[in-house]
Amino acid sequence: MHCPFCSADETKVIDSRLVAEGGQVRRRRECLTCRERFTTYELAELVMPRVIKQNGSREPFDEDKLRGGFLRALEKRPVSVEDVEKHIGLIKHRLRATGEREIQSRELGELVMAALRALDQVAYVRFASVYRSFQDLSEFRDAIESLEADPSDKV
Repeated sequence: MHCPFCSADETKVIDSRLVAEGGQVRRRRECLTCRERFTTYELAELVMPRVIKQNGSREPFDEDKLRGGFLRALEKRPVSVEDVEKHIGLIKHRLRATGEREIQSRELGELVMAALRALDQVAYVRFASVYRSFQDLSEFRDAIESLEADPSDKV
């Protein structure tokens, strides 16, 4: 760790503590050259898989894009922000748990649809209509009938 005061390379850790509910480590450090003290915070960087789009292009996983899709589908629906964040966290956990470096966008879309189906049926149909490019009313009818057939089914 470089000293922010004199840019020396050698520093020593004086104290380490867990902060942010154990999600970060706070370290007090001292520069061995100028003896100044400073604090650093360490956070585990968990790598998310890259998303392979329909056209074959690859892009980094974008949590904001995922959240935006949820919020558009859930617009004016009685679903709490906490529930949305919980499902986003579950999707991120599942993606990391696969251990894969890349994931097809279709798989990610299916995870979102399963979460929306559990959260709100109207949002599920909204998202499915765009995601699956519904062309006519029969496709909407099929989606609604699948919900009516087994409303407790979480896909």
